[in-house]
Amino acid sequence: MIIQLSERAGLGDVDMRILKILMARYSGRGGVKANMALLIAMIIHNLIYPLSNASGIWPGIFYLYYSSIFVLGTWALTPDYRLRYLVTFCGMVALIAGMLNTYVPAYAPSGWASLMVAITSILYHGVMCFILAQYTFRARKVMTDIVISATTLYLVIGSGFAAIFATIEWIEPGSFVASSGAKIQWQQLLYYSYVTLTTLGYGDITPAYFYAQAFASFEALTGVLYTVILLSRLVGLYSSQNND
Repeated sequence: MIIQLSERAGLGDVDMRILKILMARYSGRGGVKANMALLIAMIIHNLIYPLSNASGIWPGIFYLYYSSIFVLGTWALTPDYRLRYLVTFCGMVALIAGMLNTYVPAYAPSGWASLMVAITSILYHGVMCFILAQYTFRARKVMTDIVISATTLYLVIGSGFAAIFATIEWIEPGSFVASSGAKIQWQQLLYYSYVTLTTLGYGDITPAYFYAQAFASFEALTGVLYTVILLSRLVGLYSSQNND
C-alpha cells in the first residue's frame, strides 16, 4: 500500500529501492544477524536440553531460555503483531507450566503440567515454523539470511515433533519403547525426533503404538521432502538470479 502510494507520488526507481530497503529494515525482517542469532539459539537449546531434567535452578534457567528464544525470534522476523502476541503468550504458558512441572510437587512430571508444556510447545513451535517458512519460501533471491532461516526451520521442525511425541506418550504411555528399558522422557524424545527427521534410525527407541508410528513415519517423510523442496527452491531462485 505504501509502495503504491509512493509510485503515485512520482518517486523514481532509486527512491523506490531506498524505500523498500527501509521498509524491510523496520518491518520485522531481521536479516542475517537476527537469523544467525536464532540459529545459534536453537543449537544451544538442543545442547543444553538435559538441564530441563537436572536439579536445582538449572531447569528454571532452561525454561527461561526456552520460553524466550522463539519470542525474540518472532519479534525480529515478522511485523505481524498477531503472531508476535501469540508466540509471546505460548512462551509465557510454557514457562509457567515448565516451572510448575519442575518445582511444584502437586504437578508431578506425569501430571497435567507436563501435558500443558507439550501442548503449548506444539503451538509455540508451530508459529515459529510458520514464520520461518514464510521468510524462507517467499524470498525472491537466494541470500545468506534465507539459507540460515531454512537451516533454523529444519531444527525447529525436529524440536516441534518432540513435543508431539511427548503429547502422544502422555496420552498413551508406552507409545515409545527404549531398547535399554529406560523410562522415556522428553529428553529422549527430542533425541529420537532428530534421529527420525534425519532418517538415521538407530533403533534404540522404537514407536510401539499406532499413533506413535504414524507421526514418526510422517516426520521421516517431512525430513526427506523438506530437503528436496528446499534444494529445488534454492536452485530455482539461483538460476533465475543468474538469468536476470
